[in-house]
Amino acid sequence: MENSRWDVDPARTRAEIDAFLNPLDRQFPMVSTEDIGRLAAKTLQQEWSGNRYLELEGPRRYSQLDAAATFSRLLSRPVRAETVPRAHWAAVFEKEGMAHTAPRIEMLDGFNSGWIEFERDGTENILGNRTLEEAFRDLLRT
Repeated sequence: MENSRWDVDPARTRAEIDAFLNPLDRQFPMVSTEDIGRLAAKTLQQEWSGNRYLELEGPRRYSQLDAAATFSRLLSRPVRAETVPRAHWAAVFEKEGMAHTAPRIEMLDGFNSGWIEFERDGTENILGNRTLEEAFRDLLRT
């Protein structure tokens, strides 16, 4: 969820966020760093043998339209999600200061194509507690 830090300034200044996850209404698993830390601390205190596969996501899945609506509520103004054409992704990421854009682009392609998805079988699926609104509220404070 905190990856949306890049969206704070555009939401405030342009009333829009750049959307790389598509389609805009497709809900994707997102998780807050707070939930990740909480699960890591809890897991380190447990005992187990063999391999464990933990899949953590937030309390529900969110779309890019949900992200825009959340910014809209928190900023008390309409914010829309605008799809960034894939051909422009590298330039946008470089402008944000990313030196090596290929891994991020490959990850987004994996999410958008459905290739990256939770396995479910043989895993422990865990839902975090922190909502997108709570995470975005903190992002807007910084």
